[in-house]
Amino acid sequence: MGVGGALGALSRYAIDSALAAAIGQTVLGIFLINVTGSFLLGVFVSASDGSSLPSSARLLVAIGFLGSYTTFSTLTVAGVQSAESGEIMRAALNVGGSVGAGLIAALAGVAVGRAL
Repeated sequence: MGVGGALGALSRYAIDSALAAAIGQTVLGIFLINVTGSFLLGVFVSASDGSSLPSSARLLVAIGFLGSYTTFSTLTVAGVQSAESGEIMRAALNVGGSVGAGLIAALAGVAVGRAL
């Protein structure tokens, strides 16, 4: 799981850094990471359910890589920071939008995974 966690963290950092370099510092990188992570976890869990994939491989991907790739703690801290700086609407849209879009992405991922 440690290798998966390291790769997930590096992937998260690379995506967030690339987006920040392209469009400036924003919460969109974390939003994109959380939504894609929700989708990918939905696909993986439902596609591998009942498969012959070893449990160690499932743990490596689901808990290691995707658990480290997604960033709920970063999302919540960014929400608090936005709220503290007076950007209440931005904080609410970021946190609410991330949870809502994450749920929709997870639902879509489960549907895709079951179809595989």
